[in-house]
Amino acid sequence: MYTDTERCVRAVRSKDARFDGWFFTAVLTTRIYCRPSCPVVPPKAENMTFYPSAAACQQAGFRACKRCRPDTSPGSPEWNARADTVARAVRLIQDGVVDREGVPGLAGRLGYSARQIERQLLAELGAGPLALARAQRAQTARLLIETTGLPMADVAFAAGFSSIRAFNDTVREVFALSPSELRARGARGTSGAGGAGGAGGADRAGTRGTSGTEPMTTPGVISLRLPFRAPLNPDNLFGHLAATAVPGVEEWRDGAYRRTLSLPYGHGIVALTPRPDHIACRLSLTDPRDLTLAISSCRRMLDLDADPVAVDEQLRADPLLAPLVDKAPGRRVPRTVDAAEFAVRAVLGQQVSTAAARTHAARLVTAHGVPVDDPEGGLTHLFPAPRALAALDPEALALPRTRRTTLTTLVAALADGSLRLGPDSDWDRAREQLIALPGFGPWTVEVIAMRALGDPDAFLPTDLGMRRAAAGLGLPSTPAALTARAAAWRPWRAYAVQYLWATEDHAINHLPA
Repeated sequence: MYTDTERCVRAVRSKDARFDGWFFTAVLTTRIYCRPSCPVVPPKAENMTFYPSAAACQQAGFRACKRCRPDTSPGSPEWNARADTVARAVRLIQDGVVDREGVPGLAGRLGYSARQIERQLLAELGAGPLALARAQRAQTARLLIETTGLPMADVAFAAGFSSIRAFNDTVREVFALSPSELRARGARGTSGAGGAGGAGGADRAGTRGTSGTEPMTTPGVISLRLPFRAPLNPDNLFGHLAATAVPGVEEWRDGAYRRTLSLPYGHGIVALTPRPDHIACRLSLTDPRDLTLAISSCRRMLDLDADPVAVDEQLRADPLLAPLVDKAPGRRVPRTVDAAEFAVRAVLGQQVSTAAARTHAARLVTAHGVPVDDPEGGLTHLFPAPRALAALDPEALALPRTRRTTLTTLVAALADGSLRLGPDSDWDRAREQLIALPGFGPWTVEVIAMRALGDPDAFLPTDLGMRRAAAGLGLPSTPAALTARAAAWRPWRAYAVQYLWATEDHAINHLPA
């Protein structure tokens, strides 16, 4: 979009927040870059230029606006609607892969050379993987500076910088403030909305954020706001996560969805609470270096980078779907923080009730999960990793024999790396690999594609709930006919599934009390 100058200028002049994250406005006279909805008086059109990413702005010598804090914008929805190399690379960079494995590690995951990845990212984002990772590190550093009392040296290495000097230089260059000045500014309560990597605004005890609340911060806990594009309907999003929660790993407590997180350097516990204009997020991490991945995982699970206006506009064009969209616009697809975990749970949920699936998963967690402490709630374990499940005794599973075979075959493929599920997955290739496993049919493959891989066009025409809802609305109810009708809903069929599921009176469709 950033190449359409006239459209970008109109968005900036109207201060349209829907375009935040789609592009960034750089002001040639002040050398500052902003989000489209920046509240200041818009500059003259001839003084504006546009970039596709914050990293491209920084690479061109612009610094972040202190008023609108463009680094806090929701991420571009484009990267969640695509599965090509660039989109997969962006998702991996958001997860901190470049910081942990370098550009060769990123390229190796994608099956390309480092030079090819550099060329493709420069063509679409105006910045290479190192520049994109640097922008991400700067945003993470700002969040740690403003929300924790960590010494600056610890902040530097937790954010992924290789040296304190690089940390100091980057913070000064991006924010036009030294790290200590940035911390003092946050302590005065002058920080605006936002967060790391499009994560959200930092809340400190005794400071007031954009929502007018004053959350109390516990030592070791990072509190922040996760922004989203309005509208967002939390009912099916949090209802689904709460209704299918695995005891010990997930819970709904005091108006928040809470769960444990398995992370590269340690583990964490997150509490996510829906608010009218953001998602309140409280993160407790054993190692602050995991902050970037924890935030991006939570955003992906809640589908916060979606563009609901574009989705709803297309679905509303179908006269039978339009009433559902108008009644509760902004439905999101509830996803997961761990694709391998969800694949295991999808197998456990084959042809059984939600309660039975939770029971089966809880037994695996108790037997094979890593115990954790949760002073604030009832979480007890991390969900077991595939390698931990690879040694399980099939006879100990209270499942039909064919289901045991399905589960053990899946776990073995995940554990040995022959099947890789995650943000770097090629959606079509993953489908081919999954359908080749014993016991995997179209329903299981598509629900994994929808909720674990994040494919916005995944579709479940054989799902009984879908077929009942379709028949009730007057839509075709046979899988073939429903698939044909749904061609007009592409590439947002996964969202159509949420609207159709919502017609039933089921716990997944209601925000817990």
